[in-house]
Amino acid sequence: MNAVDMAREVGKLIQQDSRYAEYYKAKEQNDKDENLQKMINEFNLKRVQLNSEMAKSDKDSVRISELDAEIKSLYGNIMANENMAAFNKAKNAMDDLLGQINMVITLSANGEDPETCPADQSSSCGGSCGTCGGCG
Repeated sequence: MNAVDMAREVGKLIQQDSRYAEYYKAKEQNDKDENLQKMINEFNLKRVQLNSEMAKSDKDSVRISELDAEIKSLYGNIMANENMAAFNKAKNAMDDLLGQINMVITLSANGEDPETCPADQSSSCGGSCGTCGGCG
């Protein structure tokens, strides 16, 4: 079995993980929440309007302030939505899982022992070799 085949196996394992199930469920709930989708659409429309207003040579600062306030209010309402909160929690858990997997793969590709290299991102380097004392 080659590395790509193994990656496909990892993909299957990810889809069997409870974090994936929670993420997928939360995503579906978001998609079904008509009020949330309406707010997201309105938020996106207001962002387009704000960008359009800011691109004008004769900017209307009052209109820009109004749009900015509306966007901030919509964002607050979106983030307060229980389905969005559940989605963000599930997404963070999935991101953590994927980060751990990526860490093991990256460290292994850099010569570390796949059996012992850390999966926890907090124990890894910051990515800048210029400030590093050397890898482990």
